[in-house]
Amino acid sequence: MADAPRARRLAKRIAQIVASGLEHEVKDPRLAMVTITDARVTPDLRDATVYYTVFGDDADYASTAAALSSATGVLRSRVGQQTGVRFTPTLTFVADTVPDNARRMEELLAKAKEADAEVARLASGAAHAGDADPYRTSTDDDEADTDGAESESFSDADVRRGPQSG
Repeated sequence: MADAPRARRLAKRIAQIVASGLEHEVKDPRLAMVTITDARVTPDLRDATVYYTVFGDDADYASTAAALSSATGVLRSRVGQQTGVRFTPTLTFVADTVPDNARRMEELLAKAKEADAEVARLASGAAHAGDADPYRTSTDDDEADTDGAESESFSDADVRRGPQSG
């Protein structure tokens, strides 16, 4: 069992080798707009997953997947020659969904920004539902003291009772 740092180094090297091989060795026109984004290797160094993106539409993705599957043997032998590991890992190509997810997030953020702008526009012309100043003022406190006899009798009872000894 290999350690995780070795697997990461090997994955990085495999991504470089595959990208170079696609650029220089494999002469398939369907692979012209392919970018290798990442590679992952299992801890036992037996299997490698190579992630790629394609500039184009779904038809380009399908043709690129077919071209990569046909070029897997050539790329695997190139990886075996240039890495020097005892067992050359099998290569599996997977379309990377990170750019699509990032595009979707950007669209959602733009919608949220538009909604915030709409709320700000509506709030700029809005009026308060109640009074402009909902808090009590000193004149309100004076009126409450003269109206409430309970507070005066309570304070009178406290004064008559005096300090209690414990």
